Amino acid sequence: MIVAVIIGMSLATMIPRIIPAFIIDRLEFRGWINRWLNAIPYAALGALIFPGILTVKPDEPGIGLLGGIVAIILAYVGLNIMLVVTAAIVTVLLLSI
Repeated sequence: MIVAVIIGMSLATMIPRIIPAFIIDRLEFRGWINRWLNAIPYAALGALIFPGILTVKPDEPGIGLLGGIVAIILAYVGLNIMLVVTAAIVTVLLLSI
């Protein structure tokens, strides 16, 4: 019985993940839909990162905001992601001292 439940659960999670991989190549979206779909990763990243920025130091949210601003500016300039993250961390550490 346990094996049947495990197989059923794996199929229930595998099928919805595999089907789009085969279908998406055949679909042709309009331009505005493609632009909207391309923006989703950035929106999801922002939704995941922003609460963390505000809670770096709960009593001083400005420190996290300044670290985030430094990261945004350096990323906009086009620096390597490791440099951007390191600079944001160093900014937060220096402001926390």
